[in-house]
Amino acid sequence: MNKITTLFSVQYPIIQAGMIWCSGWELASAVSNAGGLGIIGSGSMYPEILREHINKCQKATSKPFAVNLPLLYPDIDKHVESIIELKVPIVFTSAGNPKTWTKTLKDQGIKVVHVVSSVKFALKAQDAGVDAIVAEGFEAGGHNGRDETTTLCLIPDVVNAVNIPVIAAGGIGTGSSMLAAMLLGADAVQMGTRFVVSNESSAHQNFKTKVVDTKEGDTLLTLKEITPVRMIKNDFFSELQEIYNKGGDPELLKEKLGKGRAKKGMFEGELNQGELEIGQVASIMNEIIPANKIVENILQEYHEAKQSLLTAKFNF
Repeated sequence: MNKITTLFSVQYPIIQAGMIWCSGWELASAVSNAGGLGIIGSGSMYPEILREHINKCQKATSKPFAVNLPLLYPDIDKHVESIIELKVPIVFTSAGNPKTWTKTLKDQGIKVVHVVSSVKFALKAQDAGVDAIVAEGFEAGGHNGRDETTTLCLIPDVVNAVNIPVIAAGGIGTGSSMLAAMLLGADAVQMGTRFVVSNESSAHQNFKTKVVDTKEGDTLLTLKEITPVRMIKNDFFSELQEIYNKGGDPELLKEKLGKGRAKKGMFEGELNQGELEIGQVASIMNEIIPANKIVENILQEYHEAKQSLLTAKFNF
């Protein structure tokens, strides 16, 4: 039995990331209905909007789904109230101290998972009592770790350090990369970029098309002085680089970032001045398809890669 499918009562160890501006109830329910675990990304939502998405997700699927809580955003206490009241079964926390809400949620019978980018934070999350960990390499899109530890290095380090299930994330977008992560010791994988370019993603069509067109080297991790984030290089990114070229004053970076950049880019489709958060694996995304087809393709690729590995002849 797989630890994650057992823990979450899902069919497959495939988890859709709770991405800001991209992960509403339509995507979460579609992934859950396909046998994975769908996640509503609450970071972009006011409390009443999150309640609406939870209610709609519950009507759209009878299967488990989760809510992602980025702890650096406001209204987290109200989000927690809604999650408890509406009986959401699973919560993924990130970007903050896991001790803050883990006990409160677990006391209500809710499974808690925390996203980490290092062994140090994995151990802190385990000590806080979480049920599982997402170990996310710096290939991932959106907010990220400062240490720039790659998924290939991070997963075995975290697996060796903790005794709870580990979910691999960062640079995973195919069945073969899913197999690789599980061979490194992960119990499941979480994919963000792959599901951004799904029909059900709430991302703007302009952004989806931009992701499909993204090539190797078109994304970079930046803004470490504020909150590290990987984004597609565009006019806004170039303006940030100008500030770095002049010394990288954190106050100037904050002023340039302002508010609403991510919404402008990913949700409203402003490709020049928006913040276009996406992972390195965007370079191999080449189509926008339904979420259930993504899950189906990943599973097929996984089994084909596994069979190929079993039958391969290696010459050393």
